[in-house]
Amino acid sequence: MTITAQSIIHRATDLLQDQTSVRWPANELVRWLNDAQRAVIKVRPDSMNTTTAFRCSEGSRQTLKSSTATAGTSALAPAPAKLIEITRNLAATSAKKAVREVARGIMDAQTPGWHNLPATVDIQHFMFDPRDPLTFYTYPPATSAAELELMYAAYPTDITEPAEGTTYTAVIGSLSLPDIYADDVLNLILYRAYSKDSEYAGNAERASGYMQMVTASLGAEIAATMAVKPQMKPGMAA
Repeated sequence: MTITAQSIIHRATDLLQDQTSVRWPANELVRWLNDAQRAVIKVRPDSMNTTTAFRCSEGSRQTLKSSTATAGTSALAPAPAKLIEITRNLAATSAKKAVREVARGIMDAQTPGWHNLPATVDIQHFMFDPRDPLTFYTYPPATSAAELELMYAAYPTDITEPAEGTTYTAVIGSLSLPDIYADDVLNLILYRAYSKDSEYAGNAERASGYMQMVTASLGAEIAATMAVKPQMKPGMAA
């Protein structure tokens, strides 16, 4: 986003009182920054929510790893971590209708042979198991021309580690996460830094304190998000 990785690493060196990167090398701090970004999307997949057009493969089983999302593209970019939602049909020859999630157990019980139904560009339902986060099934089965609008959690792009012996000024690139997560990334870096030196007096407590701040911050942010999300007003018809 707009906050640079260099600014995060600079803040970390200020708080660690190690601006010359002697005790905590800049390349090490960047590794922890990359770890921090991935840690955030583990608990907040929506922090890297990406909406895209997804070109289906022939059949009922679809995988985000093999998507030809747009013409000339061999895979989704940025790389997908897990499916979040499927909203509608996009294929030019489709009816452009909404797609609703259903339980696969219900579909299996009511129409056991649904995987062998004629393929179509008009998808009505999708089925998803969070234990297989990059796979979903379509009903009816899709043709290779079927196209869906979907949302997925993307992996953040790693920041390139600077050469050993350099300082924060050698760090380039920006965070993949939205700017509101910059403090969480910084606190996770500090958690790692003080955990590394936990044998020194007080550092274990400092590390624990930074982790508690991250946990509280992410929890407060999702609560605030849910509080202001669009919702039905009293008296409105469902």
